Amino acid sequence: MATIKKILCAIDFSEASPLVAGYAETLARSLGSEVLVLYVAPSLSQYVGFHVPPSSIESFVKDIVSGADQTMARFLEEHFKGIQAKGEVVTGYAAEEILSQAKEEKADLIVMGTHGRKGIDRILFGSVAEKVVKSAPVPVLTVRPEQYDSE
Repeated sequence: MATIKKILCAIDFSEASPLVAGYAETLARSLGSEVLVLYVAPSLSQYVGFHVPPSSIESFVKDIVSGADQTMARFLEEHFKGIQAKGEVVTGYAAEEILSQAKEEKADLIVMGTHGRKGIDRILFGSVAEKVVKSAPVPVLTVRPEQYDSE
């Protein structure tokens, strides 16, 4: 049987995040695991050159990260009381950063939500969860959006 000592819980602060956190918290509590709660802020570097000065983009990203740090502190307090959990806010592409952090932190399990994109959105934006599931070196527990409405 595999030992799960560290769980990476990837969230986006959407209405689905508390449900995703609930799965990570329940697993951590029952297995005695620690949790790394990860939020990936978009880097927006792809917009450099679109008549937007790089300094404006950098400033905007810093504001996003600053706000996310504060939101993360509240989120940890609300959803991970009584277990060993830390929050991390990084910038970049979500799937890449989730995989990178899982490797760097030696996570034994990734817990994340899916957004259930369909049609043209799926073609244009792909699925972060799908990319993580296909490339993760550890098991990935995904929570579907249909479950969010049932609470």
